[in-house]
Amino acid sequence: MRLTQSTLGQMKALVLAGAAALITTMSANAQSTVTVAMTAGDIPDWSGQPDQGFEGYRFVGYSLYDGLLAWDLSSTDEEVDVVPGLATSYEVDPDNPKRWIFDLRQGVTFHDGCEWNADVAVWNIERLINEAHPAFNPAQFARARSRTSNIAGAEKIDEATFAITTSDEESLFPYNLPYVFMVSQCAVEEAGNDWAAYSDNPSGTGPYVFESVVPHERLVLAKNENYWNEDRIPKHDKLVLMPMPEATTRASALLSGQVNFIEAPSPDMIPALEGAGMNVVTNVYPHTWPYLFNTMEGAFTDKRIRQAANYAVDREAMLAMLGGVATESYGAYIPEQENYGDVFVYEHDVEKARSLLEEAGCMPCEIKVAISTSGSGQMQPLPMNELVKAQLEEAGFEVNFEVIDWNTMITMFQQGAVAYPDYDAINFSSAVMEPFSFVRGFMSRYQSPNGGNWGGYSNPEVDDLLEQALTTYNIDEQNELIREAHEMITEDAARLFIVSDLNPRALAPNLSGFVQAQSWFQDMTPIIVE
Repeated sequence: MRLTQSTLGQMKALVLAGAAALITTMSANAQSTVTVAMTAGDIPDWSGQPDQGFEGYRFVGYSLYDGLLAWDLSSTDEEVDVVPGLATSYEVDPDNPKRWIFDLRQGVTFHDGCEWNADVAVWNIERLINEAHPAFNPAQFARARSRTSNIAGAEKIDEATFAITTSDEESLFPYNLPYVFMVSQCAVEEAGNDWAAYSDNPSGTGPYVFESVVPHERLVLAKNENYWNEDRIPKHDKLVLMPMPEATTRASALLSGQVNFIEAPSPDMIPALEGAGMNVVTNVYPHTWPYLFNTMEGAFTDKRIRQAANYAVDREAMLAMLGGVATESYGAYIPEQENYGDVFVYEHDVEKARSLLEEAGCMPCEIKVAISTSGSGQMQPLPMNELVKAQLEEAGFEVNFEVIDWNTMITMFQQGAVAYPDYDAINFSSAVMEPFSFVRGFMSRYQSPNGGNWGGYSNPEVDDLLEQALTTYNIDEQNELIREAHEMITEDAARLFIVSDLNPRALAPNLSGFVQAQSWFQDMTPIIVE
């Protein structure tokens, strides 16, 4: 959307029209409410493993629940790593590298008052991997599968200790655990192991407790006064989450006082938001906006065609369209990450792209790409994809889009290209926030649905490097192996690398305390409403 003088006038009118609403929201009750307009198309599932992509994890998963490990989201200028969560420490069994032993945090209770202990930890793991478990749920299983597919089982050692055994050796296995949420066994069993009934009164150990929901409209969470981590007890009373997939609607809602925190404002609207006194924050973080190639069938099985697509994209033109809220991308990592390395840079070169297509005998080169209308991390998907389409077609591609909703796209990603062979690529925003995310995205054995390798990318040299990383416990050696593999997949054009976004958010002027971490996930608990 391009702002005209008329549009700017309308925005100013919205500010004036919303003055009364803003005054109202500064009442004693509303002062302690953070109301978020999410890019999600619907309210993320709040009954354990959320849907709606990583936005569901950010706002619902990490609000209601905890994993055995967590993310340290307290800094704006450091690469994020894992820290203790419901487990205080862990180690590899010295006699068995496939067995991980966890010391569990003591004195923690679920929102319903039930105790967190080793029995509950085992129950939670088993419900996500064992179809015969009474609390097994196909949706929860599917959402967790990429992080639990290598778990062979779990066992109680004593009340405060339990172990997880993996099928294959994975030195990076702990990085899975912030994504696997622990729910109250009491609450699920009280609901008769019926997850729909459980969702009426869900219970985790997180910093917020479930209060109410209006389907498709809003989810209301309240501060957990008894949260086990005193440093993360919310500084506000309530967190209200509202799905608003359209960027203009989100900006209007902020300007009118309907919400006080919005995700991904349209670049064209940022000047108007700042002019109205809103605080627009950005930060580099490990998140890219690529096309994931199907490398098992179709055009992109040919490296020359993958390279042609990368040469065809004019990343500077994309940055100009996005108004500076993104940076050029040439890999799965971003330059600020330790494992980025010396990547191969595909400069914009239309003639080179055309030459590669002609050499591959694919001119024009017809491809079918699935794109979404909105969604978690998809930035401004429709105008961005139209620009990519024009650039690819200038170089000799013939691009056919199929536009689908975000949750359907997530299902496609989880099931992998093997289930959707008619698609040559999907536009799916991707976050490589830690080493295992990279391994799962590019190693053959993690082909979806067993990992994040959607298109079945397979490179024996990359596999060898990553196999070594998975059996190496020295962090420096791990990093060097992964860095070399990252350099290799960039030269191999494993994806169409386009841009990395700067994660813009806009906050009302009466909010303070928010720390924008270098992560897709963010901690909402420090926000103060003045």
